Amino acid sequence: MRMSDSYDTATLAARMTEYVPHALALGLKLVAVGQGRGTMTVAWREDLVGDPDTGVIASGVVTALIDHTCGLAINAAFDLPAPIATLDLRIDYLRAAAPRTGVTCEAFGYKTTRSIGFVRAEAWDVDRGDLIATAQAAFMINPRS
Repeated sequence: MRMSDSYDTATLAARMTEYVPHALALGLKLVAVGQGRGTMTVAWREDLVGDPDTGVIASGVVTALIDHTCGLAINAAFDLPAPIATLDLRIDYLRAAAPRTGVTCEAFGYKTTRSIGFVRAEAWDVDRGDLIATAQAAFMINPRS
């Protein structure tokens, strides 16, 4: 089945940022979505800082951004959205984010089976060539009948 005109990938992405409580609380914003990929960002806010002495956004916020963006990419890989759950999320932190800067994440689903989707992601702050973190994840897919 194909997505209907009334429920497309952009609608799914909007719902993931506007209705998921933790995404809303963190201020996650959609940048782009396409077939099997998604890009989201979180702006720097003082209440999201992990260490007040450095002014760096907390690593837990970066983790939530990466996980959510990976979920978006997996759901964007299918004709119809399906309930998903993170089975495995490995994040390699390469460095701390720059002080007082937001973070952007792009994820792409590189393989899906009937019940599992595999995703890779990259996160950066100012320069995409100087990554904050890379990630690889697996998601359980519960296709609707």
